[in-house]
Amino acid sequence: MPADAVLFDLDSTLCVSEQSDHEIHEAVFDRVDAEPFFSPADVRAVDSEDLPTAHSDRGFYENLYAAVTADVGRDPGEIPLGELAAATVEVVDETAVTFRDGGREALEYARERGPVGLVTNGGETNQRAKLEQLGIADAFDATVFCDPAAGVHPKPHPAPFRRALDGLDATPERSVYVGDSLGADVAGANDLGMTSVWVPFERPHEDLPADPDPEPTYLLDSPAELPDVL
Repeated sequence: MPADAVLFDLDSTLCVSEQSDHEIHEAVFDRVDAEPFFSPADVRAVDSEDLPTAHSDRGFYENLYAAVTADVGRDPGEIPLGELAAATVEVVDETAVTFRDGGREALEYARERGPVGLVTNGGETNQRAKLEQLGIADAFDATVFCDPAAGVHPKPHPAPFRRALDGLDATPERSVYVGDSLGADVAGANDLGMTSVWVPFERPHEDLPADPDPEPTYLLDSPAELPDVL
């Protein structure tokens, strides 16, 4: 398909963490000296798009753990959510990332074709650290980090997509967005009339929906397949 610009998500689309969920989970509870009362699977079961908007990493984790606590039948008011959130911020190493299989190839192919953009729901400090670690800090013609305080709300809100498209001098109808999240990436791209490419980062415990909603324009097993649809 002809496209004037290709835009990417970052986490789980171009890169993945080298820290395992279990490693982080164990270290967080060790740090607060408490017995775990939920599992990494419980955390993964929470749809982050349903969480209240947070203005910091600690705020995000507090909201996340409040949702997990409620889901497992505990009273969030009885749990030191702030301590858990602070410990998570300390444990998670934002620079411990590597390219997802096919991620580097997809980005290089898109760069050879024309303008490329990045739209990530992460904050600028942490996401720039990842880009530096991957060696792609200067790889994008437009980069948008979400910052609700500055009016750039997280995907699927149209604001970050529009800001990136404006920076690329591109229209939604002739642009492609590549991401791993149905709720944030595909939904946001579809709402603007962009071509959506879904590259779910499937984990062993997860099953992909037979009829994804919202429906992406294309579903790929790997970012490496991007040339097949461009």
